[in-house]
Amino acid sequence: MRRNLSVALSALMALSIAATATTVHAQQGRPGQGGQGGDDDQAAKKKKRDDEWNQPKAPLAQLRNAGPCPYVKVLYDASRYVEFKDGKESAAQTAYTGEIQGLSSGCAYKSNDPIKMQVQMLFELGRGPQATGSQKTYRYWVAVTERNKDVLAKEYFDLPVTFREGQDRVYATETLKTITIPRADEKVSGSNFEVLVGFDVTPEMAAFNRDGKRFRVNAGQIQQAQGQQTQTKP
Repeated sequence: MRRNLSVALSALMALSIAATATTVHAQQGRPGQGGQGGDDDQAAKKKKRDDEWNQPKAPLAQLRNAGPCPYVKVLYDASRYVEFKDGKESAAQTAYTGEIQGLSSGCAYKSNDPIKMQVQMLFELGRGPQATGSQKTYRYWVAVTERNKDVLAKEYFDLPVTFREGQDRVYATETLKTITIPRADEKVSGSNFEVLVGFDVTPEMAAFNRDGKRFRVNAGQIQQAQGQQTQTKP
């Protein structure tokens, strides 16, 4: 799902490109730059500019910036969503699950302009035997912090999911809306900030993640099958 403001970033970039091109054409029309030498220089500059702008657009992460982009991480305690019926930690009592499988990000800034960021996340979402329906709305958050310091901003988002009949797992891609991080001056680079992502989890879920607990959903089935094989041996 693409958030509305993520499109605004693309529009902003397009406007910036158009403005640059207009500025270049305005400079070409200035008086006092006549002569064959001046024309040749202008033609060379125009060719160089056209060659640059006609190249395939690189991903946002590849844009040249005044410095590095902010760090983007998944908070470990909130990286998974595991909901159990009656709080019983077992595969048979699992209702809904979720995990952030991947992150990609990019940024753009120069001079003392604010940092414009875009973050894309891949979610893997599951439905267990105790699920009460085919629809589930997961909730996740995005926070901007000074690196290893205070939280500057935090926002929550809803991720509605529908499981088709017989389906126990779905994947969803979320493109976050434009994240704008102001900078005091051009000496402040993106490396001074972090963008953290995680599920909105209960304290019990956070403790489950913190302890690194995991289980195989088919563990009980494997044990049962092994027992049956043992009993059928002559």
